[in-house]
Amino acid sequence: MTKVRKAVIPAAGLGTRFLPATKAQPKEMLPLLDKPAIQYVVEEAVGAGLTDIIIITGRGKHAIVDHFDRSFELEHFLEAKGKFDELKQVREISDMASIHYIRQRDPLGLGHAVAAAEGHVRDEPFAVLLGDDLIVESTHLLQEMLAVHGKYGRSVLGAMEVSRDDISLYGAIEPELVENEHLARVRSIVEKPAPEDAPSNLAAIGRYVLTPEIFDCLRRTQPGVGGELQLTDAINLLAQEQAVYAYVFEGGRFDVGNKIDYLKATIELAIDRDDIGKEFRSWLGDFVERKKLI
Repeated sequence: MTKVRKAVIPAAGLGTRFLPATKAQPKEMLPLLDKPAIQYVVEEAVGAGLTDIIIITGRGKHAIVDHFDRSFELEHFLEAKGKFDELKQVREISDMASIHYIRQRDPLGLGHAVAAAEGHVRDEPFAVLLGDDLIVESTHLLQEMLAVHGKYGRSVLGAMEVSRDDISLYGAIEPELVENEHLARVRSIVEKPAPEDAPSNLAAIGRYVLTPEIFDCLRRTQPGVGGELQLTDAINLLAQEQAVYAYVFEGGRFDVGNKIDYLKATIELAIDRDDIGKEFRSWLGDFVERKKLI
């Protein structure tokens, strides 16, 4: 069995939910404290042992490429000023992984973006990490999914239960438990169903470990919801031909494309930081008390 080495990060979306902030900068570069959102995703992949990373970009995404590239002028300035901690942080960004870029010329859906990576992935299993979904480090979701793939040799989806009203925002899974409450076989999956039509309230979220057979399924998949090539539809086809698993987890996830979740993620990250967490927690407690929010 081939070990998973590669990660695909689709980053070609327009970020319309965060206009006007995303009018002139990629949504993936919106900061969460002192890091852009996409850096957390890359660090998650690297932390799971995936150091060959393909970022799918589109028009207006040059800031992403620049962020992970060397900045010799900045490094020289920091070194001359004796700012060695900052210099170390800047160099680590460009040294953490081998990052490649593929341009998705037309915004034709997540399935289309993943298909664009076939030439680099070739016949290996690979992970897909969506930049909108921030998974907190303590959850270890990707490591658990890779372990399931290592055991069964099949595709694995990250999944969590959502409210019935919210299932229309996700791919809804028809599950069959195979080991315990954390692992299910995917009998079917449907993209953004109406709540009354959903097979369950178990939703696929933005983490996937996929076998290379997904590329053939993508070629055989017709445009679906919104006229786009849906990765969910290709996974549903794959699930009819070989076992596909869902690893079910709770909490530890924020949809940072959603403004409320973006704020929640910022607060949780700040609270847990060694350098600012104590002071921020104190201020936050005082703020809640002062505003009589509880």
